Amino acid sequence: MAWSALAGATLVGAAPASGATGTTAVAPGVTYTEFDISAARGVAHAHVLSVDLRNPHVQVDLLHPGAVASRAPVSRLADSRGAVAGVNGDFFNITETQHPGVEATGATVGPAIASGHTLKAAVPNGQRFGPALPPGTTTTDVFGVGLDRRARLDSLALDGAVRSPEGRWPLGGLNQYALPQGSIGAFTSDWGSASRMRATCGTDTDRAAPCSADTYEVTVRGGRVASVAHTPGSGPIAPGTTVLVGREAGARQLRKLAPGEPVRVRHRLVSTATRIRYRFAVGGYPVLTDGRPLPGLNNTTAAVRTAVGVSGDGRRMLLLGLDGAAAYRTGLTISEVAETMRQLGSAHAFSLDGGGSTTLVARKPGANAVSVLNHPSGGAERPVPNGIGVFSRP
Repeated sequence: MAWSALAGATLVGAAPASGATGTTAVAPGVTYTEFDISAARGVAHAHVLSVDLRNPHVQVDLLHPGAVASRAPVSRLADSRGAVAGVNGDFFNITETQHPGVEATGATVGPAIASGHTLKAAVPNGQRFGPALPPGTTTTDVFGVGLDRRARLDSLALDGAVRSPEGRWPLGGLNQYALPQGSIGAFTSDWGSASRMRATCGTDTDRAAPCSADTYEVTVRGGRVASVAHTPGSGPIAPGTTVLVGREAGARQLRKLAPGEPVRVRHRLVSTATRIRYRFAVGGYPVLTDGRPLPGLNNTTAAVRTAVGVSGDGRRMLLLGLDGAAAYRTGLTISEVAETMRQLGSAHAFSLDGGGSTTLVARKPGANAVSVLNHPSGGAERPVPNGIGVFSRP
């Protein structure tokens, strides 16, 4: 039995049919609809959550397992936080077949902020997992909701440094599975227990390039160097402790630090377009800005997709998850995703991870836990590192 009264309505040419109505209330300010889309490569089935950010009961935040380098199904992430709805989030380090002996971390590509707390920064463009980025976009692009309760697209870059009597060095990474060549990266307790070795593999332009042979690691505790190592380690990092990992030039700088030496590490994410402070932010890439699809969007490769859209005033958010059942698995091209989000009323839209990761969940009326509303294309939920959660607060 279809949950929504809109089931079976058809979108023509990857656009909503005019006059399509029928929604199911999930919570105050949160509604759910589903409908078919007649796309170039077949029929796709869309699941959409509409979220009114003006509603005082509505809150949006990042869903994550508690560590950057870890994964869990979206339904578990949502229920563990008490979310009423949500979708999967950013693309992530899912495999490491090019680097024998190095395990995939599960960490995401782009920046991440949860409840106002910065979790991580973006990997270099060339280290990204996922489809090719549209022209003019980067791994620093985010979708987020500010402390002003408005949703928007932005770009968040890392601003950080390491200071010691030996000098001041820029920070090239924060809890990232890949560091820029010649840089120093910081890992905190937010990272988790996964090995930090992957951070020194590949280059800024070639993810599959060999791991660096010139690395160094420094553990800073209580503002002083506690220990050093010639290769990146693994295991949990205690709160208040920072592990610095250097590669090439960054490794040579870190070798100047001796145990007991004072070290100060600072880091923050800064917007390249606004001065907004974010309650939550997730990585991906923009596909629609100011009501216009980005130039150069792929219009040939169709797949199951996840996307988020926002109205021009930033007060309404749309979460889209396509169905991965066999009858609908052809999905949409990115160009069709942008047009679909525009037709649904979004002025701006952002692509999230798709394929087997695409998962949209919500609480059915009267339920105290979420249900998976789309059919994941792999037959079951794929564990993912983060997602967008919708909360209903008193």
